[in-house]
Amino acid sequence: MKILLVLFLSFLIGLEREEHKATSEHYEFGGVRTFPLIGLIGYSMALLSGAQLLPLAFGFVVVGGFLSLSYWHKLSSVEDAGVTSEMSGLATYLVGALVYYDHFWIATTLSVTSVLLLELKTVLEKLATRAAPGEILTLAKFLLLTIVILPILPNREFGPFHINPFKTWLVVVAVSTISYGSYILQKLTKGRGGIVLAAFLGGAYSSTVTTVVMARRAARENHPHLFAGGILVASGVMYLRLVVLLALFNRHLMSLLALPFLVLAGLAIAGGWIWSRRPDASVDAVKREFEPNNPLDLMAAFLFALLFLVMIVATQLAVTYLGRAGLNILAAIMGVTDVDPFILGMTQAAGSLTPLKVAAEAVLIAAASNNLIKGIYARSLADRKTGTQSLALLATLAALGLVPLFWI
Repeated sequence: MKILLVLFLSFLIGLEREEHKATSEHYEFGGVRTFPLIGLIGYSMALLSGAQLLPLAFGFVVVGGFLSLSYWHKLSSVEDAGVTSEMSGLATYLVGALVYYDHFWIATTLSVTSVLLLELKTVLEKLATRAAPGEILTLAKFLLLTIVILPILPNREFGPFHINPFKTWLVVVAVSTISYGSYILQKLTKGRGGIVLAAFLGGAYSSTVTTVVMARRAARENHPHLFAGGILVASGVMYLRLVVLLALFNRHLMSLLALPFLVLAGLAIAGGWIWSRRPDASVDAVKREFEPNNPLDLMAAFLFALLFLVMIVATQLAVTYLGRAGLNILAAIMGVTDVDPFILGMTQAAGSLTPLKVAAEAVLIAAASNNLIKGIYARSLADRKTGTQSLALLATLAALGLVPLFWI
């Protein structure tokens, strides 16, 4: 049964290479006979080696030598010769050895992945050429934040303020992931969709940044309803973003705020879309211009982590020395800037240092304050009509955002 599995898996790779060789005008290594033979050699060398891996490694070197001769011959006839066939030959050798040692899942995965990589050559090469300069670096930064830095941080509390490095960086990762997801969607939809779509995606990225950008754009356009509605949509998406973050870091706090936040998000998004559909004086189509900057700047990530720590300390000091009223005042002040550090700081304090209901009140006040401040930004940066409408809509949303305080 193991020999049959080796033959089947290596035959798959050989079949793909045979298909490629049939369409190639130059010399290509291997096909439906050569690759099964390499797989059988790998299996046989593993059988002869047993627990001693030196003979198996020696067989790998010998097979690699033959593949090197093949590649040297290919280079003598083709200037831009690829090495994928030879590399797939080495992978086939390993498949045979893995099957002998009962690593069936790894052997199967290696074979199927090899076939996919070989078959999707054109698609992958087009993807590489279509990627904008710097996008690979952006992805690498995201992996650095998530896979490299996060696992090495200690998951325990330090100091009188109970600072947990792992949870602190996990907050950075969560916010960066949501922003990066919105960033990717905006890149994929670049040139498509209008202001409302840009507002929706921008709200997931940062509703404050989206408001400022749209207000400045509105100052040179004559579409007050369109831009005011878009700004309201972005603030509605902010509530959806907060629900996701609360669900990740404090389920009990999320259970108190999920319903009001979802209602507020629905009202703002639906209301903003309806308002944007109202006719404006200008009938010219407005093309989407806003494209976000890279959200994974490492300095920005470290700054966010620092702000988060500052908010944890400030929250604990406010609760200890100023009480409930002091915490609500701090929440109102934090609405002037990005509310994520403060609200995520409340997720760490809620239920332990701060009662859940008190924390929920502070989150509601911070979000409402942020909406009002965004209305003031729009009124200051946009034209008069757009600014006035945006301020009225966001002030209404801020007032509605305080209504849940009466029953929480």
